[in-house]
Amino acid sequence: MRIAIVAESFLPLMNGVTHSILRVLEHLQERGDEVLVIAPSTPSTKDTVVPDEVYGAHVHRLPSVPLAGYANVRVALGGVYRVKRILADYAPDVVHLASPFVLGWRAAQAARQLGIPTVAIYQTEVPGYASRYGVPFLENWAWSRVEQIHLLASRTLVPSTFALNQLRGRGIPRVDMWRRGVDTRRFTPDKRDAEWRASVAPGGERVIGYVGRLAAEKQVEDLAVLADVPGTRLVIVGDGPQRPALEAALPDVVFTGFLGGADLPRAVASFDLFVHPGEFETFCQTIQEAMASGVPVVATGRGGPLDLVENSRTGWLYEPGDLAALRARVMDLIGDDAKRRAFAAAAHAAVQGRTWSALSAELVGHYKAVIGHPEAASPPAPHSRPVALSLGAARPRV
Repeated sequence: MRIAIVAESFLPLMNGVTHSILRVLEHLQERGDEVLVIAPSTPSTKDTVVPDEVYGAHVHRLPSVPLAGYANVRVALGGVYRVKRILADYAPDVVHLASPFVLGWRAAQAARQLGIPTVAIYQTEVPGYASRYGVPFLENWAWSRVEQIHLLASRTLVPSTFALNQLRGRGIPRVDMWRRGVDTRRFTPDKRDAEWRASVAPGGERVIGYVGRLAAEKQVEDLAVLADVPGTRLVIVGDGPQRPALEAALPDVVFTGFLGGADLPRAVASFDLFVHPGEFETFCQTIQEAMASGVPVVATGRGGPLDLVENSRTGWLYEPGDLAALRARVMDLIGDDAKRRAFAAAAHAAVQGRTWSALSAELVGHYKAVIGHPEAASPPAPHSRPVALSLGAARPRV
């Protein structure tokens, strides 16, 4: 099979989209498929490796510019014709649109014009970011763009029940579930490290941890309500544009910066409790990784966490914005060692069997399904116009 993966972001930037693509590429290489990755360019530096081949897939870089206010996120330049020419030359059997919005929008149009089927992965709730970045007036426009992309797609895959209902509620057809795998060999309770714990909590405090980007959409500033919980140390793992402001506002919190390789699973397994305050997670891979590490979770009751966290068994969910509830849920588990251990054991058991191999094989099944129905990818009639859905379409309730 020949597959073109069009990525809004890719290496060397590591995030949820990149992580998913890497696991898929690994599986496709094992199968012997031919893969082309189309992604924005990234300038090379002495500290940055920009690969042109990953797991046997060639990476075609398009000229790009940094996103304002978030320099390590790149936005590809050019129009539909440039992407269409690349796809026409490569002639893939299917185009995989990874979290499409800018580059993915062009690729969706190009693939439709060429009659190539597409599988679009809805992984980032871009419209929800608008208010977090101070431009709420762009939310309706962003939803219109999301709708247009997924109306063009032969099939859309979402990672959670919330996202499924969200898109179906907006009239998007051909939507199916495709969850995310977790590496239970990498993330395991066996990685818990007393020396690492002592380095961040020298007084023997319980460790409350967060892992993720330090950006507005993650709402990391909400964790300020936990900074003075007695007998605890708050540890924030990750990097991003908000780090300087967060460090200034939270002087008693440990900021580790970005952790990768063996350092990340060691840190996660060494937490006593994992917290995630973001309300715009379509899935939240770091929650799964914490659970695989035997760490219970406290997260917002919206989006992907609704599927991942079972209240009063593997962790707690709280109403978005209710920071008093966030603190109360944390104190409930931090203050009861036996209860926390029971939640930890249940969390670990809940994610066993969610392998990337099984999930990637499921994705290949979706590829084959759309390839087997080429009519789904046929070009629109010459005088047809994009369907415009009502921006007031029903939204699912939390």
